[in-house]
Formats: sequence, structure tokens, C-alpha cells
Amino acid sequence: MTIFKPRKKNRVCVVGLDGVPYGMVIDLAGRGIMPAMAGMLASGRLHRMKASLPEISAVSWTDFMTGRNAGTHAIFGFTDFKPGSYEIRFPNFLDMKAPTIWQTLADKGKRSVIINQPSTYPARPVNGVLVSGFVAVELAKAVYPLSRLAALEKMGYRTDIDTLKSRHDPDFLWRELTKTLAGHEKALDAFWAEPWDYFEFVVTGTDRLHHFLWDAYPDSAHPFHERFLAYYREVDRVVGKIAASFRESAGSEKGLYILSDHGFTGIVQEVYLNAWLERNGYLSFEAPEPRGLEDIQPSSRAFALDPNRIYLNLKGRFPKGAVDASERQGLKEEIARKIETLEYEGRRVVRRVFFSEAVYSGPHAAGGPDLIVLGEPGFDMKGSVKKKEVFGRTDLQGMHTWDDAFFWAADDRGPDLAIQNIAGIILENYA
Repeated sequence: MTIFKPRKKNRVCVVGLDGVPYGMVIDLAGRGIMPAMAGMLASGRLHRMKASLPEISAVSWTDFMTGRNAGTHAIFGFTDFKPGSYEIRFPNFLDMKAPTIWQTLADKGKRSVIINQPSTYPARPVNGVLVSGFVAVELAKAVYPLSRLAALEKMGYRTDIDTLKSRHDPDFLWRELTKTLAGHEKALDAFWAEPWDYFEFVVTGTDRLHHFLWDAYPDSAHPFHERFLAYYREVDRVVGKIAASFRESAGSEKGLYILSDHGFTGIVQEVYLNAWLERNGYLSFEAPEPRGLEDIQPSSRAFALDPNRIYLNLKGRFPKGAVDASERQGLKEEIARKIETLEYEGRRVVRRVFFSEAVYSGPHAAGGPDLIVLGEPGFDMKGSVKKKEVFGRTDLQGMHTWDDAFFWAADDRGPDLAIQNIAGIILENYA
């Protein structure tokens, strides 16, 4: 990889490994699968870090790039409600209300290169280069400036794997992971050679692999166990290349950071919150096979949205609102108290229920859910309106976890990090 010279101070490089848990980094580094990371664990400090609530990429990566929670940046999930309705919409980068790290740096005259940053589609202007990560539908709208599109297309650059086909075809998944990482590495090599003050490179194939083939990680007899480890060797090689190039250009590891946006674990059961709300008398539908939340009965008092958000059916917020503002706090406490007792085959299912006021602050806090139900590891909270049973399984093998993301830095950053703290740490380098 070409090194940009002369050496510059106050440069920062961030490497993101989507969905890689703290414990996995320690495990794979210790077993020699990730030797580059092993070297960095010896030279710096690996921190266990909390993701966003809910613990999903759309929110967590936005917390990262703004240093704010959803009450300020206004991204509460991959989906949200159209105002004043039960209809679902898909927020994108244009809906995000807070300045990003690179916007703040642009005000200081700094140039940024951002490759494959999730939740930045469609690409917005930046002082430098931005290539959006998932969910990026069309490459032409994922690139700023557009003059870089032709070069990326020539590299065979793809924003993501074909998740629909990969989910059901492991051989196709492996080919997709290999091709996508190769295209991203070509972009890394090309853009690294340019002048920059802030550089960011995110790998999302790790998250995809975990969702579809998590079982291959802990089981040494699994037919894809060795391929799972081989993919991590490739990821580690890329991380090692970036780290070595940064050290050469910056003179030290100061300003180099590596992180994930959430952790991961295997699924025991999916938990369908709307089925639980129905069973407990908080929700009913006008049709036996509801098309969506638009079909709720006006008497309904609460409903859920993926992945683990519960909303009260408030008067004035929703068209069939049944809950007065005066009832809100008591109803939240009642639902939280009941759902925290939920068990599956004698196992505790709900780790904790968070109230909105403990999670969100800022001008957009009222747009969020009333409760966030954090599952115990292995219990994946879902918002389907189609499921009739509280527990069930799909073909997904892995689920996100909240408090075992990781953050690596050259120095100690304390014991209680959350992903929204990282923007401040990055910007310290330019003070």
C-alpha cells in the first residue's frame, strides 16, 4: 500500500470491524488466527465497549460518527414510523440531524476519506471522499464526489454482499465475502495514497458471516469452521497492513483506532414482542392476519417495532391512540415489570428494560420508543406482527449483543466506554 508522505502529525485512522465482539478478538488473537491484532493487544489497550440501544448498526454507527445518541441525531433504527401514522419508513443519511466527525473536521480545514461507513447513504458532500456502506442501494448514490465512481467500478467495488442469496447458500456467501473484501481493499490502497487528515475503513463482511454462519465459529467440527477462521485471517491481514502503513506515515500508533459497533452471539430463540403484548392484553388486531401495525384495534395500548422497541399507543402521537399522557409512566412500569419475568425453559429471557428517558436526550428524543427490551444473550427481540407464538426460530444463527463491542487504542481510555464516546476521543487529536 502506497504511503503518503511527508509525515504528518494529528492524523487519525479508524478501522471498523462490524459486529466483532470483544471476546472474539481476544480468542482469535490468542490462537494465532489474528496475529496483527495480537501484536496490537500487546502494544496498546483493548477496551470492552457498550453499543447503542437498540444494539443495531444503524443506530450504533450513527452514535459513533456523531458522538450523540438518537435523541439528538434522530436515527432510532433501520425503520421508523411515518409521522402521525403506523406506516413504516426507512430513514437514511439525509434524516440524520447531527454533524459527523468529518463535518467537524471540515470546519477545521481537515480532509477526510471514509470507505464503507454504514448508515451514510445516500452520500452527502464531504471535504474529501465518502463511499457509503450498507444500506447502500445504488453505488452511484453512495459516492462523493461522483467523479470517483468510475474508478470504484473499475475496481469491482461493491457496497455489500447479496444478503438474500447468501443467507441460504453458504458457498455463494463465501464467494461474496471474498469478492467484496477484495474490492474494498483496492479502494483502501487507492485512497490511502491521497492526502488526508482522517481516514476510515469499515469491514461489514464480519457481521454478515456472524448472522448466517455463527455456528461455524465455536464448533471445530463444523464443516465451515476452517473457512470461518480463514476469513478472519484475511481481515487481520488487512488490519495489519493498515496499522503498519499508519505507523510508518504517522511515526507511532497514536491516532490509530479499531472498533466494532456491537457484539455478537448465537441465537437460542427469537422473541416476538408483539405476540407477547397480544398475549398479555396490550395489543389486538382488526384482522387475524394483520398486514402491519396499521391494522391494530383502537383499544390497543402498546406495540413493538424491530428489533426491541416498544411504543405506547399514545393519544396525539398515533391515529388510534388509546393511552393518555397521564397513564404513560405507570403503563411503562407495568409492561417492564411483567416482561422482565419472561422465561424460556427455565431461563431468564430479558436482561433489562430501558425507559426512553434513560437512553435518549436532545431535541428529537420524543421520536423514540417508550421502552427498549434488552434480551439476555441468545434471546433476539423481534417486532413481527405475523408471529402468533412468543418464541421461535428462523435460519439466522447469530444475533447482536450490547455491551461486548470492542475499542482498541494505543492508550487506556477507561473502564466504561460507550460507542458515542469515540467521536470525542478522535477529535482530541485535532485540538
